[in-house]
Amino acid sequence: MKKYWQILKKYKVNLIVSPFLVLIFVLCETIQPLFMAKIIDKGVMVGDLSVVTTTGLYMILISLAGLVVSIINVFISSRTAIGFGTDLRTLLFNKIQQLSFFDIDRFSSASLITRLTNDISKIQQVIQMAMRILLRSPLMMVLAVFFVVRINSDLAMILVAAIPILSLAVYIILKKAFPFFIKVQQKVDRLNGVVRENLINIRVVKSFVREDFEANKFVNSSEDLRDMVIRASNIVVTIFPAMQLIMNISVTAILWFGGRKVISGELEVGQLIAFVNYLSQILISLMLLSMIMMSFSRASASSERIIEVLDTEPSLKDTAEGLLDKHKINEGSVVFRNVFFRYDGGENDVLKDISFHAKQGETIAVVGATGSAKSSMLQLIPRLYDVASGEVLIDGVNVKDYNLDELHSRIGMVLQNNELFTGTIIDNLKWGKPDATNEEIEEAAKAAQAHDFIMSFTDGYETLLGRGGINVSGGQKQRICIARALLRKPKILILDDSTSAVDSDTEQKIRANLDALLHDTTVFIITQRINTMQSADKVIVLEDGEIDAIGTPSELIEKSKVYQEIYYSQQIAF
Repeated sequence: MKKYWQILKKYKVNLIVSPFLVLIFVLCETIQPLFMAKIIDKGVMVGDLSVVTTTGLYMILISLAGLVVSIINVFISSRTAIGFGTDLRTLLFNKIQQLSFFDIDRFSSASLITRLTNDISKIQQVIQMAMRILLRSPLMMVLAVFFVVRINSDLAMILVAAIPILSLAVYIILKKAFPFFIKVQQKVDRLNGVVRENLINIRVVKSFVREDFEANKFVNSSEDLRDMVIRASNIVVTIFPAMQLIMNISVTAILWFGGRKVISGELEVGQLIAFVNYLSQILISLMLLSMIMMSFSRASASSERIIEVLDTEPSLKDTAEGLLDKHKINEGSVVFRNVFFRYDGGENDVLKDISFHAKQGETIAVVGATGSAKSSMLQLIPRLYDVASGEVLIDGVNVKDYNLDELHSRIGMVLQNNELFTGTIIDNLKWGKPDATNEEIEEAAKAAQAHDFIMSFTDGYETLLGRGGINVSGGQKQRICIARALLRKPKILILDDSTSAVDSDTEQKIRANLDALLHDTTVFIITQRINTMQSADKVIVLEDGEIDAIGTPSELIEKSKVYQEIYYSQQIAF
């Protein structure tokens, strides 16, 4: 709640005004049965039309006043709830941006989307209900009980006895329903995950004609959600029959005993009718209160999921030394010193005793079979993960001692499956450098062999890209991503098999342009192409997470069996 108050205090004026508006509205509501009793007892029963018209006019004016106050409160509560939801969503999104790859994988992207949307919407609804109904229900109940005691204290005891029984029934039912509300949100996570995975991989689904399989998977997840909602609802709906039963018994008792009092002259007809009206108000207030409690229970489950993310300490963050931000990357030399690494929760080391030195301006090719941990090794350089033991040094400084902003701004990464964002090509390129000039953008695009195909589009650099760059080919997407990385002129550039979708000639042109544009930049290239390996200053051969060999291409062709197998497998025999 402390985190929520940091947001809600922006709306403290609304939070203060709202209860007063609710109080005025409740007074307008609860005073009406008294006027009705007066009309019946002092007007209708004695035939005095002036009492009927005068009291009726008061009732209309009071109703209009209550309506105006209610409209104002609806406006205030809606504005506060929507503002709160927007601010909380922004806070949660910013927190997600701070999480590491591991943290995001632990929550799953589908679950985070649900928390940003569905869970926050539930809390937003509760804020609005709390400002409109939460105070209204108990106030209406208290005032109604006060007035019925004034009318007849004996009959009022029936209501006083019924209210605790109703409250206990509501509490027991909601307590049993709460665990199901958490499970409902988990089922929503799973359904969102199925939808998200299907939409991302829709081309694969269609190419393998697996629409029926995906449809069945969606139906199963949807039915699981339906069944869980029904189980939760079955418990919750028992609230209303229980309330109706208790209140109907109360009404029957009041009419029985009240009728006897009317016959004996202890109670007037109008007072009995007012008594029944107050009974209806109490029933309505209890039903509203039970609805609020039910919404609070569901929102409480959602709140736990949101707080779980907000309270998560990023597994990767600036160290005390890094916060000082006193180290700068000026050269880009990289040293691995006896590095071991395993993913959090893993039983075995993915990398074992990795040691090498890459000098400034060198191009290092990293090769090895699939699963040899090539990507894992290079992701330690920008500290996307932390080593289990050993050190990764840049310019002689441990990467943990750099400020993360400095580290990431000086290291460029181009992944094999780099994604583009919805927007123009120039917008995507400026991710590398937001203040880049048109000349700098064209220079980077030409170096990445992207300028020509970009200019072939009708709108050139202003061409609008679909979600994920869906309207450009795989090779074009890779070249845009390379240009984006080149634009920031990094001291260290990591190319993770990022030219796999372009032909060898284009790749060699890109390599030549890299040498000219970034001649002082240390470049790491994960590749399976022998031409790229041969053009590197040094090659690191990985096998099962260990270094099999390090050396120049000419040295490795003599001493590394793994390198020899790669080399000879790509030679053309005539």
